[in-house]
Amino acid sequence: MQQVHRQEKEQFKKLFQQEHIDRFEDRFHILEIFLQTEEHLTADELIEVLEKSGYRLSADFVRDTLRLMCRFGFASKNRFDNGVVRYEHFHLGQHHDHMICTKCKSIFEFRNDRLEDLQLQIAASRGFHMLQHRMEIYGICNDCLQDRTQAIPLGAAKQGERLMIKEITGGSGARMRLLTMGLRIGDQVEVITNQNRGQMVIAVDFKRFVLGKGLAEKILVGQVA
Repeated sequence: MQQVHRQEKEQFKKLFQQEHIDRFEDRFHILEIFLQTEEHLTADELIEVLEKSGYRLSADFVRDTLRLMCRFGFASKNRFDNGVVRYEHFHLGQHHDHMICTKCKSIFEFRNDRLEDLQLQIAASRGFHMLQHRMEIYGICNDCLQDRTQAIPLGAAKQGERLMIKEITGGSGARMRLLTMGLRIGDQVEVITNQNRGQMVIAVDFKRFVLGKGLAEKILVGQVA
C-alpha cells in the first residue's frame, strides 16, 4: 500500500501543478493526511484530523481540495443510509464494496472476485455493458449482535431486521390491543420502516402493521432462534 500511496502523491503533484491549481503545498498536505487514514471521513472529520496534525486550514479550503481530489480521481465520495457525504481513497485498478452496520454506523470494505464475475455475467446475459457498480449491504455487525444479549423494545429495532416477539409489556389495554391486531409472543417480525420518530411499519406473516412509538415500546423483541 505504501507503494500505491507514493504513486498517488507523484500523480497528484503532476496533475495539480500541470493544471496550475493554487496553494499546491497546502493541498498536498491534505492529500498526505487523507492517505494516512483508512476511514470513510466526512469533510469535518478530515478537518479535525488535519488540526490534530498541526494543519489549520479553512473549512472551505479543505472542502474545495476534496472536490478537486474527487474531480482528478484521488478520492471518491459516498452517501450511505443517512445521506452524510463521506470520502475515501480512490486507487486506480482497485474496487471494493461496503457493508454498513445500521447500529454503530461502522463501515466495512470487502471484495469478492466470484461476486464481481457473477455481476459481469448477469449484465452480459442481458446484453448490458456494465461500466461501474456499487454494492452496499446494510445490517448489524458481529460486535453489535453480541451486545444484544437481552430483548429490546421493538421501537429500537432497525429497518430490515427480522426479530421475534419475546414479551408484551404495559397494561391490559395495550396487551389486548396488540392481540386484537394479531400480534402475539413468538411471532417473527420484519421491520419495514422505522425512522425513530412517530409511526413504524412492521410485517408479520406477509401482513403489514402500523404502530405508534408508544405501542412499539411495549413490544420486546430478540433475535430469532
